[in-house]
Amino acid sequence: MSVKMHQYMVWAPDHTDEGALARRLAVRHKHLVGINKIIKQGVLKVAGALLAPGSEDAEPHDLIFFGSALIYEAESLEDARRLAEADVYWKENVWDKEKMVLRPLLIATTLPEKAGIVHPMPAEEED
Repeated sequence: MSVKMHQYMVWAPDHTDEGALARRLAVRHKHLVGINKIIKQGVLKVAGALLAPGSEDAEPHDLIFFGSALIYEAESLEDARRLAEADVYWKENVWDKEKMVLRPLLIATTLPEKAGIVHPMPAEEED
């Protein structure tokens, strides 16, 4: 008998205190390694940093992070919560645990199945 899997959306806002950005940047590489590992396992479907309005065109060192959005595939809401709580951003107090929102998600479009992509890749050139 196969286990029914469900998708769950996590909205994890960052803390807004003075040291929040420094905490995020200090563990960012470890976070990216971790999320890419679970993307390859098929558990995390898509994830990304949310930026403050107006910073989407900023140079990388000038980006203003606002939080993270992730879509997990899990058997239950509790399993999805455990996945989010295993993230280094949770453990190192980057995300505001009091404000994190986790909800079941009914996907209306197809999710990309490519794993291991940290940053968007340039479009392929046509011949």
